[in-house]
Amino acid sequence: MPSSTTIKLNSGHEMPLVGFGLWKVNNDTCADQVYNAIKAGYRCFDGACDYGNEVESGQGVARAIKDGLVKRSDLFLVSKLWNSFHDGPRVEPICKKQLQDWGLDYFDLYIMHFPISLEYVDPSVRYPPGFTDENGNVTPGKASIQETWTAMEKLVEGGLCKSIGISNFRGVLIMDLLRYAKIRPATLQIEHHPYLMQEGLIKYAQDEGIAVTAYSSFGPQSFLELDMQQAKDAPLLLEHPTIKKIAEKHGKTPAQVLLRWATQRNVAVIPKSNNKERLAQNLDVLGFDLKEEDMKEIKGIDRGLRFNDPLN
Repeated sequence: MPSSTTIKLNSGHEMPLVGFGLWKVNNDTCADQVYNAIKAGYRCFDGACDYGNEVESGQGVARAIKDGLVKRSDLFLVSKLWNSFHDGPRVEPICKKQLQDWGLDYFDLYIMHFPISLEYVDPSVRYPPGFTDENGNVTPGKASIQETWTAMEKLVEGGLCKSIGISNFRGVLIMDLLRYAKIRPATLQIEHHPYLMQEGLIKYAQDEGIAVTAYSSFGPQSFLELDMQQAKDAPLLLEHPTIKKIAEKHGKTPAQVLLRWATQRNVAVIPKSNNKERLAQNLDVLGFDLKEEDMKEIKGIDRGLRFNDPLN
């Protein structure tokens, strides 16, 4: 892949700037969506235990490889460690289970999904475990971030993943992790859109050599189907007058402007779509540049509005 379409990670590996996110991709369509995305040119797929569709994601990948669309080495496949498996001895077994679900020998990137330890749930009892138990209760676990990270470092040493990263971390937690990390996080994945810019956090991570990936690039759009009041109350970014005006100026869609706003600042994005035309449009966000005045106008939209907050 040309270097302009990738970010060089501190682990030495290249990660595509534009990937395909697997959050909320339905099980019955997931394999086809992954296959079609590969056919459309996507090479990075961002999955997780918590998404509950890793088996189907792997089926889509296997079909694409079998049909000769790609080789395994062409793909950058990402998964995440769920909160219920933070105890040191639990990390390797669950990573191996996830690899088995995907039908893979290794992940290109394995991420700590949240800096939160929850009580262990055996996969035979409930999988994925989710945040709450059957009674709606959240039961904290006892593992520290250091215990979990140390176990994740062993995954790299054992060849189960090439890079390890973090997600939903704030700056102070990253500072603490860097004190003891033998292997530095290659990436930080965060909610990032014009309503929640987190400029200080992004600058800090990038200055530390940690690549940043944005999820929920379209803001409230991702959370409407979760019936979240905050998302209902916020004007859709895809229909925001500022975004629409900039899109018209460049002859692009509002979605392309939102994605380019991130990638132009070297922040990777992981949108998803099951629409063939939008699939292509979302991937085509590196061939134009927003003007300085465009970036300033988008900056004026920031509300510090976070949708993905486990305490809400």
